[in-house]
Amino acid sequence: MLTIKKKIAAALAEGIKALGAPEALSQEELALMLEYPPDDTMGDLALPCFKLSRTLRRAPVQIASALCECLQGLDCVEHAEAVNGYLNITVSNAYLLSDVMGEIFEKNTRYGGSDVGKGKTVVLDYSSPNVAKPFHIGHLGTTVIGHSLKKLHEFAGYDCVGINYLGDWGTQFGKLIVAYKKWGNKEMIEQGGIDKLVELYVMINNAISGNEEKGIPADPALGDEARAEFHKLELGDEENLALWRWFIEISLEEYQKTYKQLGIEFDSYKGESFYTDKMPAQVQKLRDMGLLKIDDGASIVDLADYNMPPCLILKRDGSTLYPTRDIAAAVYRKNEYNFDKAIYVTSAGQSLHFAQWFKVVEMMGYPWYGELVHVPYGTVSINGAKLATRTGNVVLLKDLFKAAIEEVAGIMEQKNPDLENKDEIAEAVGVGAIVFYYLSNSRIKDINFVMEDALNFDGNTGPYVQYTYARTCSVLRRAGEQTGEMKITDKDEAALLKVLAKFPERVQAAIADYEPSVITRYILDVAAAFNRFYHNCPILSAEDESVRATRVAITRAANIVLGNAFPLICLKTMEKI
Repeated sequence: MLTIKKKIAAALAEGIKALGAPEALSQEELALMLEYPPDDTMGDLALPCFKLSRTLRRAPVQIASALCECLQGLDCVEHAEAVNGYLNITVSNAYLLSDVMGEIFEKNTRYGGSDVGKGKTVVLDYSSPNVAKPFHIGHLGTTVIGHSLKKLHEFAGYDCVGINYLGDWGTQFGKLIVAYKKWGNKEMIEQGGIDKLVELYVMINNAISGNEEKGIPADPALGDEARAEFHKLELGDEENLALWRWFIEISLEEYQKTYKQLGIEFDSYKGESFYTDKMPAQVQKLRDMGLLKIDDGASIVDLADYNMPPCLILKRDGSTLYPTRDIAAAVYRKNEYNFDKAIYVTSAGQSLHFAQWFKVVEMMGYPWYGELVHVPYGTVSINGAKLATRTGNVVLLKDLFKAAIEEVAGIMEQKNPDLENKDEIAEAVGVGAIVFYYLSNSRIKDINFVMEDALNFDGNTGPYVQYTYARTCSVLRRAGEQTGEMKITDKDEAALLKVLAKFPERVQAAIADYEPSVITRYILDVAAAFNRFYHNCPILSAEDESVRATRVAITRAANIVLGNAFPLICLKTMEKI
């Protein structure tokens, strides 16, 4: 309803000026003051006039009555009424048909989008799994939230760069190299792929730390071996470098399968190793600026003045850490892409880490420090159990997707056995069910992932909204060309158009709050409004030509909006289910 709010706000601004306001209220401020009433019997929009009392030096009831007059004759307003200090506004049905639906058809695939980001660049760092470890349910958040934010920003006109900052460096590779040399071989890895690499990783961690349940005694000496092998890797040992590159290749091949299922592509796969030669310059800059302090042999930046623990830049042995790499990566990305905003999508557990190095970037005098944005999300557990790759306590995404796809395929076989492309549709709906389940929650909320809930295909789920989209496609396939002057004859027709009118506003809100669930909840609103309309308003069987033409057009409008909204949350549109 952005356009409607702006038109009403313009009229209200004139009305307030006429009431002798000592200071002008902008149209933008007034548009933000317009609220959606909790009950549609109160109208479609409401202006609480209590906030204007001090400015206008009048009682809210008087203000509401006076402003009611200034909306008379406005084409988008059907009715305006002053009630207990509120100005309640009902949108015109004629305006919904002519302007709202007209805008949807005119903009089509761009309806809901904008050009606010034109000429600006956003860099998004997300997904970023650790090499030689498989995708598990814990990776789902950063992956789908990050990609949703990328699609949302692109929809708003931004140039976006999706970066998969692979965890391809660190002592875990020393562990993996030791494990491979002791227990692995080329044939085993070629046949088993990343699953065998994970087995080796769990074995080496159990061997180093011990595992009482499995009767494995601790062998700390293996940890020393792992550190030595990683040091050889850092020094460019050819054998270890070859193994390291091979592990990355195997991992990426596996990750691409999951990204393909999700419809995700990245613009860059530059991982942590890419920045190893770029860190010394940033460390030297910190040293030259007098920001580095020695604390128990380590090099730190003191952040006590900002109520934060010190940011560790170098260990005692001079090796770098995550903040060092992140600072070097940010400087490189600013120089490479000249971003207007750099978004990092990671778990809320890393919030302090990002606050620390963001502050260090500011202290280093980089003027773009304010363009760095951390988008945290809550943790995921499986039936209350914390995930840990080291112990093997993970639920792999490929297994989760496979279970969902098989369940969808079984349902489809019962309900629509003659459906074409059943495998493709089952994958889109099954994977969509998992993604929709996840993105239905506010991103900061911790999620206890219960498989039965995720794969429940009743109620407010991914399959429900995908089926709703397919239903609009079915109506449009059978409708053909419709003629006749359009007219609204039922409240459910108007109600659906009012929901469709909110799409541009919801996109803006999702971007402003970095919150994909705004779109997920909006899609549910559209699906609910469309299905009420579908069941209560005969479309193709309507006898009146104008009524039929109107309802087909409204169906087409809903089809466009759902088709535009689905990709914003990594959901695929299927014309038949």
